[in-house]
Amino acid sequence: MRVLEEDLFPSTPGKVKVERAGAMTRHLHRCFPSTGTMFLWALFLVAMTATYLSLHSFVDTSSRYFTASWGGLHWERQIRASASPRRPPGSAEGAGLSVLVTGAAGFVGTHSALALRKRGDGVVGIDNFNSYYDPSLKKARRALLGSHGVFVVEGDVNDGRLLAKLFDVVPFTHVLHLAAQAGVRYAMENPASYVHSNVAGLVSLLEACKDADPQPAVVWASSSSVYGLNDRVPFSEAHRTDQPASLYAATKKAGEEITHTYNHIYGLSVTGLRFFTVYGPWGRPDMAYFSFTRNILQGKPITVYRGRDHVDLARDFTYIDDIVRGCLASLDTAGRSTGTGGKKRGPAPYRIFNLGNTSPVTVPTLVSILERYLRVKAKKNVVEMPGNGDVPYTHANISLAREQLGYKPTTSLEVGLKKFVRWYLSYYGYNRGTHTFRNS
Repeated sequence: MRVLEEDLFPSTPGKVKVERAGAMTRHLHRCFPSTGTMFLWALFLVAMTATYLSLHSFVDTSSRYFTASWGGLHWERQIRASASPRRPPGSAEGAGLSVLVTGAAGFVGTHSALALRKRGDGVVGIDNFNSYYDPSLKKARRALLGSHGVFVVEGDVNDGRLLAKLFDVVPFTHVLHLAAQAGVRYAMENPASYVHSNVAGLVSLLEACKDADPQPAVVWASSSSVYGLNDRVPFSEAHRTDQPASLYAATKKAGEEITHTYNHIYGLSVTGLRFFTVYGPWGRPDMAYFSFTRNILQGKPITVYRGRDHVDLARDFTYIDDIVRGCLASLDTAGRSTGTGGKKRGPAPYRIFNLGNTSPVTVPTLVSILERYLRVKAKKNVVEMPGNGDVPYTHANISLAREQLGYKPTTSLEVGLKKFVRWYLSYYGYNRGTHTFRNS
C-alpha cells in the first residue's frame, strides 16, 4: 500500500516525480493505445447505456399494451357494433342514440343499458368490477348484457387513455354516467375510494367529453343524499344542499358543482339525477332490503335502526323500472352540447331532477312486507341510529321531473318487493323447505 501511495502522490508538495508519472502513463497506454481509442470506448459505453434505457422503456410500454384488457382491431369492431343504433330508419322514435354507459355492470347501469338496447339504441358499457360487493353479481349482469348485444369494457373512468380511445372509435351522442362509489356508511371505512371514483373519476370523464368531437350530452347520477340535514319535506331541487351528512353526500354535491363548471366553461349539456333509494331485481347487496332478505332466509338477525325519540326511519323507496324511465327520458330530452375542440360556442342546458316515488315507507313496514313474501319471521334487533351519515327521512318532490321529463313512477313498494323476492329466490337458488341455497 506504501508503494501505491508513493506512485500516486508527490513526495514534495508542488512537485511531481516525472519518472513515476511516466510509468503511470505507460500503464494507461497498455490498456488504451491512443486517446482516440479511449474516446471510442467512451462512445461505445454511452451508446450501450442509451440502448439499454430505450429497450427498457420499449419493453415496459409494450408490456402495458399487451397486458391491457382493451385495444386492437377486434376490440374496436366489438365497440362499433355495440354502439350502433338498431332503430329502423324513419321510426316513430326517431334516430337511435349512441350511449356510453359507465358503471354498466352496476344495478342501475345494467337495467338502463338493457332498456336502451331494447328500444334500439346503441350502447357500450364500461365498468371496473371492483370488490365493494361481490364481483360475481356484476359479472352475471355483464353476461346478461352480453346476451342482448351490449359490450362492456373492463376499465376505470379514471383511465384517460381508455376514455379517449372510446371516443376516438365511436362518436357517442350521449353519456349516461352511473359509475360511482356508493354507500353512506362505507365512506367511514374507505374515504379515499369516494374521492377517487366520485370526484376524480367524474373529472376524468368530463375531460374526455369536453375534448370529444362531437361533444356528447351528459346525464349522470347524483343522489338524494345531497339534501343532507335539510329538514324541509318533500325535498325539492330548490332546497339548500350545502349541509351534507356524509362524505358520500359531499362527493355527490361536489359532482354537481363540478358538472356546472364544465357546463359553464366548455358548453357541455349536463343533467344530474338525484336518485331516491333505488331497489329491485339485480340490486346491490349492501342495500337494506337486500341484506334483510338474505339474513331472514338464513335465520340471522337483522338490525333495524330507529331515529331519535324512537321514531321509525322512512325512505322514499323507488323501483328500478321507474328510475330507468327517468334516465331514458333525461337522455331523450337532453339538449346538445355546444362546445367544439374544448371551446364553448354558446350556452348549453344544465338541469337537475329528483327521481323518487313520492311515497315514503318506514323501515319496519319494509321488513313486514319481506316477511310476508318470504314466509319467514325476521329476528329483529332494534337500535338507535348511529352517527354514521344516514338521515332519518327522505321524500322526493318530483313535480319538476314530471313537468319536464314526463316522469311518473307507477310501482308501489309491495309490488316492487314481490318482484325482487321472486328474482332473489331464483338467482340464488333458495329452497324454502331446507332454508339453503344452491348458489349462495
